[in-house]
Amino acid sequence: MLAYNNNRPLNQNTTTLDWRDGQPYSAAFQDVYFSSDNGLLETEYVFLQGNDLSIRWQQPALKNFTIIETGFGTGLNFLCAVKLWLALAPKDAILHFVSVEKFPIRLNDLSSALSLWPDLAVLSAPFLHQYDALLENKSIDLYDQRVQLSLYIGDATEQLAVMTEVGDAWFLDGFAPAKNPEMWRAELFSAMAKHSKPNATFATFTSAGDVRRGLISAGFKVNKRTGFGKKREMLYGHFIGMQHD
Repeated sequence: MLAYNNNRPLNQNTTTLDWRDGQPYSAAFQDVYFSSDNGLLETEYVFLQGNDLSIRWQQPALKNFTIIETGFGTGLNFLCAVKLWLALAPKDAILHFVSVEKFPIRLNDLSSALSLWPDLAVLSAPFLHQYDALLENKSIDLYDQRVQLSLYIGDATEQLAVMTEVGDAWFLDGFAPAKNPEMWRAELFSAMAKHSKPNATFATFTSAGDVRRGLISAGFKVNKRTGFGKKREMLYGHFIGMQHD
């Protein structure tokens, strides 16, 4: 595992990880950071497949693509998306991955969490080396300038209010609605609508009724499919705008 300087002052908003059964855990939200079944496969199933990224990223005319994520967590979704992007997207296309995180994880803990995924080591190493710069500057370029990562630190709805980016796809991945109701509220879904390109897609692990109804009210077409692992159902869909009779 890479070694990092523990003596550096922590960003005032960073949080330390708890561990349960060898998995990163949030004591504040009493919830896991990713599925205990297999976090990497969950990301691929819920977010990459849920947004049809494999098909969309193989279009020869693709020049740029923006993903907006609520809940950066350990960065696993980011790294999985990057792996697919570098494999499929045109070489001159740029992925802008924009994420919001209220409590970013401190660097050493992040390194420990990502060490659970040795298959991603070639991608996680350059990311971890620039993580402090990300927290300080809010944006970094990676992987031969093919990927830009921007991190907004704070409440998701408040950060979307100041954000200028507009998304092609959404990863809705905060802690579960029952554990973190402050994030999953009508104001968030309304802000999503304002930051969505026409037909922008979304995917989320949850199928909570309040989330489904909130997305529909904000102008999203919402579908259900079988969830990952122990989850019975998940939601996915796209932005259609407000429908008028």
